[in-house]
Amino acid sequence: MPEHIRAHSEQVANVAIALAELGVQRGLDVSIESIASSALLHDIAKAYTIEFGGDHAWIGGSIVLSETGNPYVAQGVVHHVHWDWPVDSELCFLPLAIIYADKRVMHDSVVSLNERFEDLVVRYGRNDRIIANIMKAKVLAEQIERAFSEQLGISLHEYSFNSRRMV
Repeated sequence: MPEHIRAHSEQVANVAIALAELGVQRGLDVSIESIASSALLHDIAKAYTIEFGGDHAWIGGSIVLSETGNPYVAQGVVHHVHWDWPVDSELCFLPLAIIYADKRVMHDSVVSLNERFEDLVVRYGRNDRIIANIMKAKVLAEQIERAFSEQLGISLHEYSFNSRRMV
């Protein structure tokens, strides 16, 4: 895994672990270890797909399932890009935590959803279809942020994740 992808994945793990710790504090049955593993592995196939093509989330999920035998950890990898189901942060804590953490980390820095999606449009928005998909992902990330904020009793859009306090 290239160093810049490793650094991004480590920061995504920091955010996802912080969410999991907040969940545990609220009495949720959340596996911090599984969330950390899924977050660290979420881009395991990114370099491969840049070179050879394919969907890095699906290929990565296949690698994680094959190597670990853990479908729960693989679920966060498979779904960290696309989620077509209702946002139920209690039932689907792990995959939604990975999606949200990934969308709060630009390169290796924690940023707001607005900053992250502005960067995605600039870097990848080559046509209207791609921009529309990026905006759809932003709406999903905002829904997840609202759901977790309500569930965890904290305003996540104001949460820095770097120092585990409000900004």
